[in-house]
Amino acid sequence: MIKNLVVTTTALALALSVSFAHAKVSQEQAAKLGNELTPLGGEKAGNADGSIPAWNGGITTPPEGYEPGDFHPDPFPGDKVLFTISGKNYKEYADFLSAGQIKLFETYPDTYEMPIYETRRTASNPQYVYDAAKANASRAELVQGGNGIKNAAVGVPFPIPQTGVEAIWNHILRFRGEGIKRYGGQAAPTASGDYTVIGFDEILLVEYAKRDATPEKLLENNMLMKFKQKITSPARLAGTALLVHETMDQVREPRQAWTYNTGQRRVRRAPNIAYDAPGTASDGLRTTDDFDMFNGAPDRYNWELKGKKEMYVAYNSYALHSDKVKYEEILTPGHINPDLTRYEKHRVWVVEATLKEGFRHVYSKRVFFIDEDSWQVQVVDMYDNRGDLYKVAVAHGLNFYDVPAHWSTLDVYHDLNSRRYLALGLDNEDKVYDFSVRPREKEFTAQALRREGIR
Repeated sequence: MIKNLVVTTTALALALSVSFAHAKVSQEQAAKLGNELTPLGGEKAGNADGSIPAWNGGITTPPEGYEPGDFHPDPFPGDKVLFTISGKNYKEYADFLSAGQIKLFETYPDTYEMPIYETRRTASNPQYVYDAAKANASRAELVQGGNGIKNAAVGVPFPIPQTGVEAIWNHILRFRGEGIKRYGGQAAPTASGDYTVIGFDEILLVEYAKRDATPEKLLENNMLMKFKQKITSPARLAGTALLVHETMDQVREPRQAWTYNTGQRRVRRAPNIAYDAPGTASDGLRTTDDFDMFNGAPDRYNWELKGKKEMYVAYNSYALHSDKVKYEEILTPGHINPDLTRYEKHRVWVVEATLKEGFRHVYSKRVFFIDEDSWQVQVVDMYDNRGDLYKVAVAHGLNFYDVPAHWSTLDVYHDLNSRRYLALGLDNEDKVYDFSVRPREKEFTAQALRREGIR
């Protein structure tokens, strides 16, 4: 059960009177963005008891001494733990937890903890992204039953969402810069804590987020983003590569994907890189559409916007992000080291996705908890086809000063049946995300994928 849900803003009231196909809101509603609402549609005001403060613009300048290319230092080094939620007291805080979070306390009663800190609403984006979100609010529309969008560019398409599928499109298209290069990898510790780090080099070109992107250009090209991934270690997997083209209208032209296998030395089309196909080298601990908490076509689910909830979520995870921390300090048996985590109370949108009749997926239901300030999915509770909790995903996010943008530094996928987890995004012993890259289109072709794989 989802407790403590509250309807805030006018979004759900609008849903009663506005057609699903016509998602755009009135100019009067859009004018609230940047006033009583944040530029991305969150409530600017704090909550009644002051435990959630007002949003005052987020982090707009980095801490003194920071240079692009550095790991991002903690802007709040003096903050102390207010209290800790543990297996002994979690029931006292159940109203501010998801069912999946509660299950983690029950699964690991002696070791799983949430250290709770002062809430810092640090999420921010450049002004041109805010301007674009405001323009999108009164023009963006869903197409093909929600499986694509039009009349939007750069900013989130639906800052005042009326349906669940609009909210999930906001997550998919939240601003993270125009081009990003990521280094590092993932690990899936066994129950005893043994692990092998799978190293990745990844590059992302976000056509949708280009400063000069327009709805007309995006509609013509039907392209949202391009993603390329190469495995760098261990040796037995090194060179394996993946290329994905994510389309704007996924019915008109579905996702295009290619893989390069070092054993075959061939590039192959990969139409199955979607939905519940196992994620790359993940030991079955995540699906393809679990990547980035959710990605790809939303067509297999019915999406319901349930309202908002005050919730303890991982936020301002600078300690977990630090290059002073080693992987062995993070990767402990059962779950990551709670001493390196930071949780705060934030307002989140609650979106429930239930599998459509006649469609298949390993998850019959997914409940998404989405940060109102950034549209980052913070937690996902995933249910199997018997209706039982199956997996819980947690995004440990922070504000990347050099963009600026709120994004996760580590995504952790917990399998409640195997009592294992996948930690995706490990980069503490590698290089930090590079947001300065401006990759060329020719880097995202099948030929480029083959060259990447044989280096």
